[in-house]
Amino acid sequence: MNKFGVFLVAVCLHAFLALPVSANPPQPATQSAATLKRAYFGAGCFWKVQYIFSNAPGVVKTKVGYSGGTLANPTYEQVCAHNTKHVETVQVEYDPEKTTYRKLLEVFFSHHDPTTINRQGPDQGDQYRSVIFYTDEKQKEEALQYKKELNDAHRFSHPIVTAIEPAGKFFDAEEYHQDYFKKHGQVCN
Repeated sequence: MNKFGVFLVAVCLHAFLALPVSANPPQPATQSAATLKRAYFGAGCFWKVQYIFSNAPGVVKTKVGYSGGTLANPTYEQVCAHNTKHVETVQVEYDPEKTTYRKLLEVFFSHHDPTTINRQGPDQGDQYRSVIFYTDEKQKEEALQYKKELNDAHRFSHPIVTAIEPAGKFFDAEEYHQDYFKKHGQVCN
């Protein structure tokens, strides 16, 4: 390397070392998991319910699984055998700055029949019951109030039978059930 090349490397190195170093470099904007909220809904086959909530404004992430039962880590086969009392459930993570729990309740009630017990369309069994699993008293109050408003307004031809229960342990469903529509381009009725 000639003298000019050495000089150029020295100038560049000096300029680089003279740059200020920030103790808090800028970070890309991401949604903090601490600000997200969760909601849990059972409304029939969880493939369709997940697809619907995945497309709702303000929803950041969804996951299918099992809630409300008596067995830890149930399998799909155990749930379908009707002896665990689990419900096919969708866990909805949402940004409360972009949507409200009330809006999620509106999505829930507008995309299934909340007047049938243990049945949605052709799917029958206790794992398909209509249920809202609330995570705190505010969710419970909002769910009860909205259900009452719908019943009082006779929004459906029969009374709403949707259960409103405390959220217990949510068990992830098997991987082949997750994002079923994205993988297969179809969902159940």
